[in-house]
Amino acid sequence: MLHEPLPLDATAAAKAERYATVLQSIEGLLDGEDDWVAAMATVSCELHHGFAAYDWTGFYRAVSADLLVIGPYQGGHGCLRIPFAKGVCGAAARTRETQLVPDVHAFPGHIACSSTTLSEIVVPVLRPDGSVLAVLDVDSNAPDAFDTVDQRHLERLCGELGARFG
Repeated sequence: MLHEPLPLDATAAAKAERYATVLQSIEGLLDGEDDWVAAMATVSCELHHGFAAYDWTGFYRAVSADLLVIGPYQGGHGCLRIPFAKGVCGAAARTRETQLVPDVHAFPGHIACSSTTLSEIVVPVLRPDGSVLAVLDVDSNAPDAFDTVDQRHLERLCGELGARFG
């Protein structure tokens, strides 16, 4: 785990470098691990402490074809259950596509699990057959905190997790 989170105003290059370091750390920590819950907890912790923009970091597990239930996370309380039909997490699960939301208040049907959240990125974790295993949800109390650098690295991570634990 890194000692100082990357500041919110870091350059794209610094952010990409931090992701490389954090993802390498996650790879080492998960070496030989075959438990999905342990993996989700470890990933949540490493990501959450690596970036100042990350105010809530965690997973929602797909427990049926249309329902997400909270999994391991870092931060304040999250919503316990999210239908695929609602919110940013539901949209990511339903469409199987990353949701990059610079302003959650402008997102139709946003679920306010925390009144302080202003921006969000949600990345689906897909099994090899394309079904949803989980979504990785990262919230920020800053507006427009996530960009394509975050999206690219988190999609790579979630792709690897889905291939390994799906």
